[in-house]
Order: sequence, then C-alpha cells, then structure tokens
Amino acid sequence: MQTETAQPTARHAPGDDVIYRLEDRPAPVPALLAATQHLLAAFVNIIAPAIVIGAALGLGPYIPYLIATSLFVSGIATWIQSQKIGPVGSGLLSLQGTSFAFVAALITSGKIAQEGGATPEEVLATIFGVCAVASFIEIGISFALPWLKKTITPVVSGSVVVLIGMSLILVSLRDIGGGAGADNFGNGTNVGMAAFVIAVILACQFASNPMIRVSSIVIGLVTGTILALATGNVSAPDFSAVPLVSVPVPFRFGISFDWVSFIPVAFMFIITSLETMGDITGTSRVSGEPTEGKVFEERVRGGVLADGVNSLLAAAFATFPNTTFSQNTGVVQLTGVASRHVGRYIAVILVILGLFPVLGAVLQQIPRPVLGGSTFVMFSLIVVSGIRIIGSHPLTKKDTITVALSVGVGLGVQLLPEVLSFLPPLWKQIFSSGITTGGLTAILCGLLLPEIGTAARSRSEQLALEDA
Repeated sequence: MQTETAQPTARHAPGDDVIYRLEDRPAPVPALLAATQHLLAAFVNIIAPAIVIGAALGLGPYIPYLIATSLFVSGIATWIQSQKIGPVGSGLLSLQGTSFAFVAALITSGKIAQEGGATPEEVLATIFGVCAVASFIEIGISFALPWLKKTITPVVSGSVVVLIGMSLILVSLRDIGGGAGADNFGNGTNVGMAAFVIAVILACQFASNPMIRVSSIVIGLVTGTILALATGNVSAPDFSAVPLVSVPVPFRFGISFDWVSFIPVAFMFIITSLETMGDITGTSRVSGEPTEGKVFEERVRGGVLADGVNSLLAAAFATFPNTTFSQNTGVVQLTGVASRHVGRYIAVILVILGLFPVLGAVLQQIPRPVLGGSTFVMFSLIVVSGIRIIGSHPLTKKDTITVALSVGVGLGVQLLPEVLSFLPPLWKQIFSSGITTGGLTAILCGLLLPEIGTAARSRSEQLALEDA
C-alpha cells in the first residue's frame, strides 16, 4: 500500500515536467487544488448537454434532475476510469463527463420520438433506452480496436466531427436569439448579451494566466449572468417543486427503444471510441507514461471499455453518454499532477454535487443568450477540432473527395431534409440526420473509392492551400 507523500516525487524522466506521477499520492491540499482545476475545466461541459438537449426538446421541468444525474454519474464514471476496476478503466487521471458529441444525435432522436406522439417522459425513456443498447457497440469495439482504426480513418472521423460542430452551431444560434419560440427572439438585447459572453471568453483565452484560460467558459457564463441580472433579463427562479437533496433513481423514466432513433446514436458511439483513444494517448504522454507497447494498449482498451460501461451506467441513471474529456489532458500538463488518486477527489466532489437537484435548478436560470454565447464558442471549436483531425496527415485525392462529399451531403440533408421526400417515411427520418448520412458517405467513400496519386503535396499545391 502506498503512503501519502507530502512532497512531490523526484522521479523524472528527461524533459518530464510531471510533479506527481501516476501512482504518487499527493497530500490532501495539493490533491484538492488539482481536483478543483480539473472541475473548473470540465464543469460546464458536464452540465451543458443536459441544458441544451432539455431546452431543444422542451423538457424544462426535467432539466434540474438531468443536470444532477449528469454530475452524479460523471463522478462514478471518473472513479471507474481513473481507478480501474478489473479490466475496466485506463488507470490514468482521466475525467469522465457527459459527451457533447452526442448532443445533436440525441436531439434528433428526441424529435423523432416527439413526432411519434411521445410524452416528455416517453421521449426520455426512448433516449436512454437507445443509449443503453448503443453503449454495447463501444463495449464491443474495445475488443476490436485494430479493425476500427483501419475502417474509421481520421478523414472519416474528422468529417463527422465537423458535421457535429456545424449542426450544434445551429442550436447555439437559437439560444443566442433567445430560444426557439421566444417572444423577443433575435432582439438586440439577446444578441448583445451573447456577444458580451463571447468577448469575455476570448479575452480569457488570450490571458497570460493559464488558470484564467482553463476557466474561460465558467467566467463567461458567470459574467454574462451577472450582466443579465443587472439589466433585468433574468426571471426570478421558482424552487418550490425542486427537492434540496435527491438520490438519483435508476430507470426513473422507464426505458424504451426505437430503431430510427438508434442509428444516429449508434454511429456516434463508433466515433467517440476513436476520440477516447486519442484522449488516453494524450493523457499518457503528458503523464510521463508509455504511448506504445502492451501496457499502453491495455490502457486504451480499458479506457474505451470504461467509456461504454459508463455510458450504460449513465443511461440507467437517466443521463446522457459519458466520455473522456480532452481538456483535462491540458490540466494535467498545466499542473504537473498526473496522480490517478486525484481522480478520487474529483469523483467524490461530482457525486456530492449530483445529490443536489436545486443546483441544477439554479443553473437552469442561466439566460439562453448567455448559454448560447458560451456554447457557440465551444461548438465552433468542435468544427476546428474536426478540421485538425482531417489535416493530421497529408490528404490524397481520395481523402479530399471523401471530405467534400461527406460534409456536403451531411450538411445538405441537415439544412434541407425535404430533399429526401422521395424516400419512405422511415428512411427519410433516418437519413435526415446529417451525422448519419455524412458519416455513412465518408465510410462508403473510404471503402469504395480508388486511391489516386499520393499524399505528397507539390510546392504549388501547398502555396494554394496556404492562400486559401
């Protein structure tokens, strides 16, 4: 058994900036400080999917509970991922939270259920049933990672990530306007508040203090809400129907299943498996741990398996799929604290926060334009992340055509689903999801198109790309 170390270990590899290594046990004070920085970087991302999905599907009364369960399950999932239970978990300081990647697909699934006449609770039952079944896809993928890497190339996954970001930007723009159906939609006050939040986030991102950069989204939300309060743009909250303390109940909304809703969500579990592989690789690297070999391969397999198991757990406790958070890799690098035991502090804090639905009721009062301003930045960065994935290696002619067709087709059906009117209603519902149609297009292009030329770029091509 390890003993607590009051001072950082001196075991450093050449060029290694890690202060507390993977198996070190920091004393409570430095451990809590490191845990707080991880929470600041991740808190908004954990709760925002519940707010965005709930608002898009008109689930207002359920949002406080969904926020609470998001925090509660993220705590349990972080414990599993960082502490490793049997083969499940990477054993790295890797924080788990509600995945933004699923937001667009889950909104699509919820709208499909609503079109079928489902009540709000039936919509949630369908979403969580679909997520529970689809989580087994990622569990299975954890045992077939070599196949996945060959089929879902960076061009495929990058194209899908671009489509995710673009579809989510439309959601954030509705919030910037004041929310769909708002009487004052698109007025100057709403857009001005959102612009103020974006300006604050950008100012924080360019600050010299790294902690301000890490906390930029939180700072933007807080300052935007203060501005809304000062200008009378926040209504008085009503907490009368919200319990102060509540333990999440498994399968509170029941569980249901719908094949049409399943397909876009299932596709996202494939993509998120690749993202988790990248996150674990990054966390291993900044933690001073190997990024190749048997130990590393076991960590990746365990991390992807934990993603699937934790998403199954999330569905059982009425919240949305969980995944590793890439921004927390940056926090490990920033703090020099790679001890997986800090994950216990993070997990316990998240679980405790998840016992207070009233916290969710408070967070629900964030004005829609303020939320839209912050999510607009995050969703736009998702698009950039997809572009970076695509550009992670030189593109062949085949790659270029694959990106062009998949993004074009996916964005086209997302913006104008009426173009699919020739299809039977069931298939129209399936392929009106830009993520599904664009992703399938990318996979088919990758499998069917011939390789033409090489990825080497001529000087003239490189100059043309730089000019563009």
